[in-house]
Amino acid sequence: MGEEKWCVVTGGRGFAARHLVLMLIRYEIYNVRIADLGPTIKLEPDEEKGTLGQALKSGRAVYVSMDLTDKSQVLKACEGAEVVFHMAAPDSSINNHKLHYSVNVQGTENIIDACVELKVKRLIYTSSPSVVFDGVTGIVDGDESLPYPAKHNDSYSATKAEGEALVLKSNGTNGLMTCCIRPSSIFGPGDRLLVPSLVSAARTGKSKFIIGDGNNVYDFTYVENVAHAHVCAERALASGGAAAEKASGNAYFITNMESIKFWDFVSLVLEGLGYDRPSIKIPASVMMPIAHLVELTYKLLAPYGMKVPQLTPSRIRLLSRSRTFSSSKASDQLGYSPIVTLQEGLRRTIESYPHLRAEHGSAKDGSSKSSASLFKRFFLMAVFSLLILSILGIISPWSFLVIGILVVFVVLLVYGEGKKN
Repeated sequence: MGEEKWCVVTGGRGFAARHLVLMLIRYEIYNVRIADLGPTIKLEPDEEKGTLGQALKSGRAVYVSMDLTDKSQVLKACEGAEVVFHMAAPDSSINNHKLHYSVNVQGTENIIDACVELKVKRLIYTSSPSVVFDGVTGIVDGDESLPYPAKHNDSYSATKAEGEALVLKSNGTNGLMTCCIRPSSIFGPGDRLLVPSLVSAARTGKSKFIIGDGNNVYDFTYVENVAHAHVCAERALASGGAAAEKASGNAYFITNMESIKFWDFVSLVLEGLGYDRPSIKIPASVMMPIAHLVELTYKLLAPYGMKVPQLTPSRIRLLSRSRTFSSSKASDQLGYSPIVTLQEGLRRTIESYPHLRAEHGSAKDGSSKSSASLFKRFFLMAVFSLLILSILGIISPWSFLVIGILVVFVVLLVYGEGKKN
């Protein structure tokens, strides 16, 4: 038997990382070191009986607790590894610059330093297409020639771009070969953000609405294809010769290569789980000033316990702009092509959430009540927020009047449309 070869997956208990860990175990190229924040690994019942549980018992996979911001822990986690898949990242839906910078930039610096010091051969970094998105201009069939914008859509995207730039710059340092993967809008079984948030919106009457004209196009990527792309990148770097030389120091967009209208995708997920598809269109230009108001109110009231709002300017921009990307470069240089189609990925995803399905009749029976309650809460919150901001002198009385009229208009318009449906 040859010498054991190890790889490390940071953030190894995250959504996409779990799928990569399973794929690496099945391919039997490396033993897998799963690194994450938790003090111990807690397996789901299906994991306990499946591939991961068996690998942990046999020693082909091990778990190590690691805080990316603690360099000594990073060094310990990466010791003896030939490859590091750096997938760890904070929740992108929380606009917390301090958190995002500490993980996406400082944590990535620690990973790079550890790889260089320990003579790790290859580092594959999980980036994001948002590193080239300014939140203003939509992207259609974007390729890797797109530059980083002067200003990003949010702090997560900005810090992800910083981390990516550090990884690309480190290519060639002490023999380290690096590569960045930019998977677009990941979905699939085990997702704890996209599908659960859609269902939560459906159950509270919020999923009726389309922000914008509903024609913006997206690239969604099934999670198993994302894992596959990471393996393709690592194999290209490990191959030596011209293929490795082309791949090293480069970033790649990864998609399912099947663009779809954003709101059609949302509708397919919701209808597949038994909920109504969105049907009421609200112009993004109407929602944006309200979103700015909500965001400003949160900054003022967060210290007093206000929850993180879902209606923010960056979220409105994401929901109303087109974002599609070309994976031609990944196909040509990494040999990547999707192994699961969009249709099949959607089927597997919907089947994996039986507990989130609408109960017979409950979604429609409660929709009018939940919508009415939603609009009452929204109206009261908006008026209260405007009043506070006016008292503090942050907005003028005229602004108070104009935005107030706008809020009333939106509530009446949307509620009227909701009653029709």
